[in-house]
Amino acid sequence: MSAEPFVALTAVAAPIHRPNVDTDQIAPVRFLRRPRGEGYGTVLFHDLRFHADGTERADFVLNRPAFREARILVADENFGVGSSREQAVWALVDHGIRCVISAGFGDIFFNNAINHGLLLVREPAATLAAVRQQLDAAPGTTVAIDLESQTWRLGEQPARRFEIEAARKRRLLSGLDEIDMTRQLVREIDAFEAGYRARRHWLFQVT
Repeated sequence: MSAEPFVALTAVAAPIHRPNVDTDQIAPVRFLRRPRGEGYGTVLFHDLRFHADGTERADFVLNRPAFREARILVADENFGVGSSREQAVWALVDHGIRCVISAGFGDIFFNNAINHGLLLVREPAATLAAVRQQLDAAPGTTVAIDLESQTWRLGEQPARRFEIEAARKRRLLSGLDEIDMTRQLVREIDAFEAGYRARRHWLFQVT
């Protein structure tokens, strides 16, 4: 499924102070059979956001009024580690999160994110610790991200440049998933198949 292109975003950023946030915290295993079409937004951080009776935990950051509309997360180290569930990315994007800034990401989570338009930005842990403190001190502060120039900025502070692979950047700007990328090569694929049939025509003869 194609993703919404990511070009630029200015939105409230929410601090996630805990390190090693794994995919089971992001999308608990008991929800994984939910059909994709039903949406996964309510699943996001479910056991951190809600008590057992379904009421909200007032102390969880995304339940605080200033952060309810957050579309950017500023996390600690090792975000998205653990099992290889794509539903963790679904939960984030369905809730409205378009970018996670962290000191590091789980490898499989990192690869899943690109297929759903979720921008992942790496920054040093010390930098992000300071940013989270500022977000706590001034809830509702926005972060502005420009993917074309590869920069992000907290409030009115100077912009910081981030690194991203050229192919990953191109896919995010265009909203392309792996199927879309393959479809862009249809002419080359057709030409290869035609040439292969011509060179090995005996393989395709029907007796």
